[in-house]
Amino acid sequence: MTAPRPTAENPSAPVFVGVGASRDAPVDEVLGLIADCLAEAGRAPAAVAALATVDVKADEPALRKAAERFGVELWTYPAAALAAVAVPHPTRAAFAAVGTPSVAEAAALLAAGPGAWLVVDKRKSAPPCGPPAATCALALPGPGPAPPAGARQPAHAPQRPGAGPARRHPSDQR
Repeated sequence: MTAPRPTAENPSAPVFVGVGASRDAPVDEVLGLIADCLAEAGRAPAAVAALATVDVKADEPALRKAAERFGVELWTYPAAALAAVAVPHPTRAAFAAVGTPSVAEAAALLAAGPGAWLVVDKRKSAPPCGPPAATCALALPGPGPAPPAGARQPAHAPQRPGAGPARRHPSDQR
């Protein structure tokens, strides 16, 4: 028997969570945003395969604690690798802060691998006061059947980082 293909209709398919966070973001804000995105996608927390972000955030406490809470690794990618990924919502703010126009969407797509597609576009946290401290996006791996209506697929297959991520995607074993 073969494993089910990753589709939006298969809630047990692995989901890859891309996260961005301001310095010293509150862990509850990051966890709440991830939970909201998972609920929007109809995914259980057990479906999370990895959290992914930009390498300069590798030691961000809220991201480390979120990965620990989900029982997964925090994969990181260099800003140049994230910048090479076509995303639906690039921002100047992310580029100014970490050197790539996208963290959450690009990291989710890179982590999910070639042919990945977004099931939840970038969402910002909504703290009771103050600016959002986190962003999140969810991607499903490919190849698989065509994404359902409304899913966002990058204009090109995500580029794998050559070197530099703190943790490489398991398919990058050399």
